[in-house]
Amino acid sequence: MNPEPQTSSAGEELVVDVGPVAHGGHCVARHEGRVVFVRHGIPGEKVRVRLTDAGETAKFWRADVVEVLEASPDRVPHFWRVADSLAAWQRGRPPVGGAELGHIALARQRSLKSEVLAEQLKRLAGVGLSPAVEAVDGAGNGAGNGAASDGGDGLAWRTRASFAVTAGGKLGMHAHRSDHIVPVREMPLAVAAINDLHLWDVDLQGIERVEVAAPANGSRPLVLLAPAPGTSVKRLNSVLAQLPADVSVASYDPLKDETLQLRGRTWVQETAVGHEYRVTGAGFWQIHRAAPETLVGAVAEFLHDGGFLEPGAAVADLYAGAGLFTAPLADAVGVTGSVLSVEGAPGTSRDARKNLHGAPQVEIVQGRVERILRQRPRSFDALVLDPPRAGAGKAVVNQLMASSPRAIAYVSCDPASFARDIGYFQQGGWELVRLRAFDLYPHTHHLETVALLTPRS
Repeated sequence: MNPEPQTSSAGEELVVDVGPVAHGGHCVARHEGRVVFVRHGIPGEKVRVRLTDAGETAKFWRADVVEVLEASPDRVPHFWRVADSLAAWQRGRPPVGGAELGHIALARQRSLKSEVLAEQLKRLAGVGLSPAVEAVDGAGNGAGNGAASDGGDGLAWRTRASFAVTAGGKLGMHAHRSDHIVPVREMPLAVAAINDLHLWDVDLQGIERVEVAAPANGSRPLVLLAPAPGTSVKRLNSVLAQLPADVSVASYDPLKDETLQLRGRTWVQETAVGHEYRVTGAGFWQIHRAAPETLVGAVAEFLHDGGFLEPGAAVADLYAGAGLFTAPLADAVGVTGSVLSVEGAPGTSRDARKNLHGAPQVEIVQGRVERILRQRPRSFDALVLDPPRAGAGKAVVNQLMASSPRAIAYVSCDPASFARDIGYFQQGGWELVRLRAFDLYPHTHHLETVALLTPRS
């Protein structure tokens, strides 16, 4: 019989053996019958942890590693001091989020992500696959093609970054699951164009959040400032005056989804797969500098190899964003084919209209995917969907199958919602026939997958 779990609270320290990796950036440990989700450890290690979320009646606790008693051979020095749990807690504060695997060798990071993907597919979809998570180089080539990855260090890949602001007006980032903001003076995962702005030297009083987009093609970066309620125009102008003159700056109200020009443009110019894309400041774009080429390449490979994407075909790009997949799909089907592009965000859908205005075979519709499919029932040769982290969901999956496509290419950034949706497809008589996984978020627990689904013969 297991003993009763002991009463504990956040701040207490325990010694635990780190167990298997789990979805979400942590590993599973146990302490006197209680599950403890441990961040900043590696399976097989013995560590001292500090409880960050604990309570007598909680089903599980959360904890950060503060000391390694028996280290894994895959443990490496963390590249970013403020994200290093050991160093941060020595200074009496939690580490920033966003680099929770930085203490693990890159090859082991990818093997752990592969384990997570395999476990989710098995548990939620009954699929027994263990796809390797591929490294990606700056040109968008997977490691399966013999490419090196990120210069070997997994750094400088983010073309977009989000920052909080401390009470004193300094650039910062939140600790994991916390309102605590840690000041930062570098962002090693970001491309040089973001770090070169030196935003940590700017007095950001009156600003609640800062978003930065620096296109991989080297075009003009954009800084979005989210002002606190009541911030004056004078204060905004003071912040503006401290930013480099060759950078576009806009204010952004996330509640109203409004972007107002302060200087330069309210959008950035991206380049991918031979096309130019205008992306409004708050609009979605893949953040790894090589992600657009990598994901479009995988989707095209799956659909072309299967003979599902040919001149004259009818296809749809769902959750289409600014048209990353829409443009190459239009190229493939030609003027004799058709592409339906569906995007829910009004601003991003307007971007798609501008980006695809020269493609008469493309129809762009703004609205929720489930509503558009219900209002405009039709048949397709192939579908491409790249839903948000929450996935498509059962209702949309059923609508997709009802449109009777010959194939569906599913792009996902979350193993759990992806595996759940794969289960829905299987229940409807479809099968997962091809799958690739890419490490487009080195040093974090995130990964990207591209799958090909077809009706079961």
